[in-house]
Amino acid sequence: MGKRSDFARRPNDAYPTPREAVPFLIPHLEGIRTYAEPCAGEGALIGHLAEFGLECVFRNDIDAGVDALTLSGFGEADAIVTNPPWTRAVLHPMIQHFAKFAPTWLLFDADWAFTKQAAPFLKDCSRIVSVGRLKWIPDSKYSGKDNCAWYQFESGHQSGPQFIGFDAGARDLVGVYA
Repeated sequence: MGKRSDFARRPNDAYPTPREAVPFLIPHLEGIRTYAEPCAGEGALIGHLAEFGLECVFRNDIDAGVDALTLSGFGEADAIVTNPPWTRAVLHPMIQHFAKFAPTWLLFDADWAFTKQAAPFLKDCSRIVSVGRLKWIPDSKYSGKDNCAWYQFESGHQSGPQFIGFDAGARDLVGVYA
């Protein structure tokens, strides 16, 4: 799943969103009650967000036969929240496509923000919320090798991101809603 891994990637980058990633996002979803999940996989993120009272009003996944990049809308969702494929050839078009429809929160590697390839997208990025390393494979004794972050992209935003550093206290929210 990371740039330093020699393991074969799962088809379509299908890694269920770890529950530990969600509490870092919750404080930043002010005013958002409904969302679309265009890369839902088996629905792990949907289940985690439901614990915090958020309602998924649109879900999709490429394994269901619909490419999210071909969609012309995401229902009446207040936002788009998803753990997209990290493969840049897919991720970059998703950033552009999703932000046209609603404020968009994407979970992927934190290092991306510090690369040359990120430069064209950062002006549309309003917030980067640090998450740290996540355990992507539940039965593994190891966490991933890359730090992660939630990125918020908004159409019309032009001033670049606000960086929100790692908040160890956010992990406490995991137990509150268990």
